[in-house]
Amino acid sequence: MFKVLLVDDEVYVRKGLLELIPWESLKLSIVGEANNGAEALDMITQLEPDLVITDIRMPILDGLDLIRSVNEHAGLDLIFIIISGFHDFKYAQQALRYGVHDYILKPIDEEEMTAALRKLSYAMGRKRIAALTNEDLTTSAIMEALVQENLQAEDAEPYAAALGLEGKSGFLYALTEIHAGRRDKPATVKQFQEALHSLEEGSAGIPVFEQQPGTFGMLLCTDRTEGGHGGLMLHLERLRAALSERLNTGLSLYAGDPVDTLDHVHRSYAEANEAARHKYAENTGVIMYSDVKDKPLYVFDMSPVLASQLIMQLEEGNKKDYQETVNRMFRLFHEQRFTPQAVAGSLSRCMTGIIGVMKEMDGNEEEILRLKELAERRHGPWNLQMLEEHFLQAIQEAAEYIARLRKEHCLGGIKLVKRYIDTRYRENISLKSIAAEFYMNAVYLGRLFRKTYGIYFNDYLLELRIQEAKKLLRQSDLRMYEIAGRVGFQNADYFVTQFEKLEQISPSEYRNMLIDKE
Repeated sequence: MFKVLLVDDEVYVRKGLLELIPWESLKLSIVGEANNGAEALDMITQLEPDLVITDIRMPILDGLDLIRSVNEHAGLDLIFIIISGFHDFKYAQQALRYGVHDYILKPIDEEEMTAALRKLSYAMGRKRIAALTNEDLTTSAIMEALVQENLQAEDAEPYAAALGLEGKSGFLYALTEIHAGRRDKPATVKQFQEALHSLEEGSAGIPVFEQQPGTFGMLLCTDRTEGGHGGLMLHLERLRAALSERLNTGLSLYAGDPVDTLDHVHRSYAEANEAARHKYAENTGVIMYSDVKDKPLYVFDMSPVLASQLIMQLEEGNKKDYQETVNRMFRLFHEQRFTPQAVAGSLSRCMTGIIGVMKEMDGNEEEILRLKELAERRHGPWNLQMLEEHFLQAIQEAAEYIARLRKEHCLGGIKLVKRYIDTRYRENISLKSIAAEFYMNAVYLGRLFRKTYGIYFNDYLLELRIQEAKKLLRQSDLRMYEIAGRVGFQNADYFVTQFEKLEQISPSEYRNMLIDKE
């Protein structure tokens, strides 16, 4: 609310203004009334109003002297509106010299006064926002209010004044989506405006509204566009190409239908955003609502069969197969005209299944979270090709992580096998019996053991048994057949043969050698 001080020596004039003008709807609040200029000067110091509405001829201190006195005080930045019953040009001329905002004659016309105050209220609002931040945000704030409000025709004038569009007719809301790369920072509204304003004459006056990072709305005037729909499409395509060149990146443009007056811009805004829902279904850089409004869109997730197939191929590590499935998915998105929300839901279904596989394989929570964030990274401003490349990268990283988890599981399994051998080598065990114990193929187990430990299973088992036999030969006087039985050999002669093969000496000779040393 902006504070207003009424100054007039005629009480009925002040009371009439209070009753006739819809102050609150204009975001104006009456904070005081003064009978003359001297009283008003004191109240200005106390109340610090934003606007003073004053008569000219008053006792003690008239309106012009009041304005001159306020202007002489440093730090007072007030707006004045004069209401006067005098048509003398000299008064108006003097008022303009003092920087008076408006000069309204009595008797006051209610509609004229309301329109003037509404326009002034928007101007003051713009000035206040500009003082707190910057001009870009001022325009954005006004644009945001314009596209989200269903204005009455008489309410559109202040918006036109605030946006510098007074006297203009024919408007179109166009949504620009900048396709920045995954590692690129989204363009700021300032960068976009600089690119826009560097184009042909007239572009500097185009209001811009940042709907979300990397996505900007423009309010275009269509009064200079000739050639109907074809001419408008050509104009938009030229604008898109020029902006793409200035920003050095790809971008798409979505346009609503043109409207005649500013109070209908909200309709063009809604249509531009609806056109953007066709972004994955069309192959053009410019999509106009009038061209796609009758085309159906698919709003559901893709078939779960396709998602299950992708997950299985990922688990199996079939790179060529899962790449082809991803390619087929994205062809489906385009050909069946999936909405962005349906595409996002379909990809989320796939990633949920993939993450479920990782969790079942006891994947690291941090790694799972990283891949989840990679897949769900904000991709609103991307086109379908960029989205496919990003999703495929996430899929490939997920496949590599699943392969690592599988390898770790294999290593974990082979470690259990080795531990089993280390504790059971004295028993009658074999590669075949161990493979059956662990539900593995014997040939695969043998290869995995050798790949992991660099030694064949049989050689490792023999080494364990011979080392234990040597220990028994050193620490006991057991007979050879007894030692053979204790270390897992069913035949004493076979034990002796294998001992000699490994140690280049017989068990008896090994024992006698120890006795001779003693």
